[in-house]
Amino acid sequence: MAAQMFEGTQHAAVYLKYRFAPGKELKDTILNYLQEKAPSCTQLAVDVGCGSGQGTAFLAERFTKVVGTDISHAQIQEATAAPSPPNISYLVCPAEELPFEDASVDFLASFTAAHWFDIGKFMNEAKRVLRPGGCVAISTYTTDMSLHYGDCSEKLTQIFREAWDQLLKYSHSRVKHVLEDYKEIFEALPFPDKKRITNIYDKIPMTVAGVAGYLESASPYQVFMKSDPEAAKTLLPGMEKRLLETMGAPSRDTLLEFWVRRSMVISVIEALIFVSRHGLNAGPHLCHAPSLPSTLLLEEPLGWL
Repeated sequence: MAAQMFEGTQHAAVYLKYRFAPGKELKDTILNYLQEKAPSCTQLAVDVGCGSGQGTAFLAERFTKVVGTDISHAQIQEATAAPSPPNISYLVCPAEELPFEDASVDFLASFTAAHWFDIGKFMNEAKRVLRPGGCVAISTYTTDMSLHYGDCSEKLTQIFREAWDQLLKYSHSRVKHVLEDYKEIFEALPFPDKKRITNIYDKIPMTVAGVAGYLESASPYQVFMKSDPEAAKTLLPGMEKRLLETMGAPSRDTLLEFWVRRSMVISVIEALIFVSRHGLNAGPHLCHAPSLPSTLLLEEPLGWL
């Protein structure tokens, strides 16, 4: 069963304000993979578990149409209200029941959301909706994070880690997927041509207030607030105060660098496999499909099919 952790309207507003978009390294890794494996897949991209649209906007740069989906009405309301390119739309639906036709999606993405899904059901949907030759990329930022400012980066990171470690006590069991760099999700990917990348590093300019806001947007903080509201209300202001004192900075709007390591599993769907099973009318078009001798179309399904 999927977990629903981002339903509240106030939480959704904090999420929109403070959650950061995919950084340059992650975007470049995805785009380079698409260019190598599926250069002709440019029509429809779907961002599953899109939240308030941080990753969805990036996809609009490459694809003709982008749809962001999320199970949370509050998150989709925030995403819809925010400015976005004209080729983006949003809808509310579970990751396990995507409202797209068979073999209709060129690129299926999920940014820091897949650990909340029912993985088995989601993978079945990925198999169903992706076109032959299409791609799926499932990424997350890890807990490997650090703060950088002048010569006090080590101390700042220690202060941040102390706050983060306190929140982790309230984390959902699904966070184990993040702690394991999506290893189980990689193993669940039902496509043979797949890879797992665990060393994508993004460096994000962020204010001290933004660091606190990021922690506030995390699901463990929301659980902490319900469990011990008085302690939760003092955690982030206390962290901010210590950060500013260490930096010798007067304002919470002071910029520092937030470094985060990301993990991603990514795969391309073999065109041959899909053509063998469904014939040439499997979908409106094949992405990056090779020319196949007609005799191959009569073969039995291969691999995971």
